[in-house]
Amino acid sequence: MAETPSTFMLKPGDLAPAFRLPDPSGRDHALASLAGPKGLLVVFACNHCPYVIHLADQLGELAAQWKEQGIATVAISSNDVENYPQDAPDLMAEFATRYGWDFPYLYDESQEVAKAYGAACTPDFFLFNAELKLFYAGQFDDSRPRNGQSADGSSLAAAVEALLQGNPAPAALPSTGCNIKWKPGGAPPYFG
Repeated sequence: MAETPSTFMLKPGDLAPAFRLPDPSGRDHALASLAGPKGLLVVFACNHCPYVIHLADQLGELAAQWKEQGIATVAISSNDVENYPQDAPDLMAEFATRYGWDFPYLYDESQEVAKAYGAACTPDFFLFNAELKLFYAGQFDDSRPRNGQSADGSSLAAAVEALLQGNPAPAALPSTGCNIKWKPGGAPPYFG
């Protein structure tokens, strides 16, 4: 599995690109309706990536805590499901249930939302404040599937805590994971 890093194309203070995407049941969700009173975590994810699976349980637990503190979470799958059928929408709800994801898991069929965010990998994390301005983009923690560390979400948790306390965002290391599976001929200029 090739390890691809975040692009950091969105910069701190940039507004979250707007979107309207369906969940696996076909119900649309708009960016503005997803945000919590204190912020929104946008996670680019997919069902089959070992990097996502590695931290999926912990993400579910932390997202539930952060929801109580006013920060909502949404996950988005932008992978090409024709070539990666294990990421198809009809399997997304099962994945979310298995890992305790009590937040919307949406499907970006056109891949335009991933491109608007400069998402490069799964998982890729974007934490926005109450005004939906980017506060932190970076890794979940130092763990990776093969480095022997358990996922604890410490890097992202430090960013959430800083946001809630009104402190500056911590320095960010890029998230890494499997590259987003772009449709043939559809990879963005920043990919590669």
